[in-house]
Amino acid sequence: MGQEYTGSEPRKRSPWGVLALAMLTGLALMRNGADVSLGPPQPASAASLNSRSDVVGTEKARRTSVRPLPYAPASRIRLPDIHVDAPIVDVGLDPEGWIDAPSPEDPNLAGWYQNGIAPGQRGTSVIVGHVDNSVGPAVFYNLGSLKKGHRIQVMRYDGRAAIFEVYGVEVFSKEDFPGPRVYGDLGRPELRVITCGGGYSKTVGYTGNVVVFASLVATH
Repeated sequence: MGQEYTGSEPRKRSPWGVLALAMLTGLALMRNGADVSLGPPQPASAASLNSRSDVVGTEKARRTSVRPLPYAPASRIRLPDIHVDAPIVDVGLDPEGWIDAPSPEDPNLAGWYQNGIAPGQRGTSVIVGHVDNSVGPAVFYNLGSLKKGHRIQVMRYDGRAAIFEVYGVEVFSKEDFPGPRVYGDLGRPELRVITCGGGYSKTVGYTGNVVVFASLVATH
């Protein structure tokens, strides 16, 4: 777990191959979400991703001056624009091969996929959390209301912090989840924050995932 980090762990490389993408595509973060009448906010069209050329071109040019951080586990995530300040636990894969979510018993808890990239490290880091639980809204209930330019701060167990800027917020169907687009390595430190979204029914749960795309803009 992150609490045991000593600083001696070697730099980890991204495991996102075909198998990993297949396992992560479903991302069953919440299979029995609360029956909230209005539902969580969904991404606005203004927050949609630009074309791939825009993302790889202008975004990369604006951010390549930020030096990536070495490997260190994540400890906390802060999204001030939606009033999130939550501890992070390490998560892996569940017995069915999906990325595991933190316990739904604690609504203010996020999970970092510990077999992937550390926040601030070169590559794409992934943080997940529930949108709700059987009682009501959870840590990422308002994730879909983030806008371009909003900041995300991820604290790490080496005492450093990685600051990311949102450049896109999308909702994708779990049946047609674009794994390479979400998890692909763009050659710079990236962050994806993911929760459930889209339509909801008691029989099938949430039909999609809200995905926040953000890129490293500062460290301290």
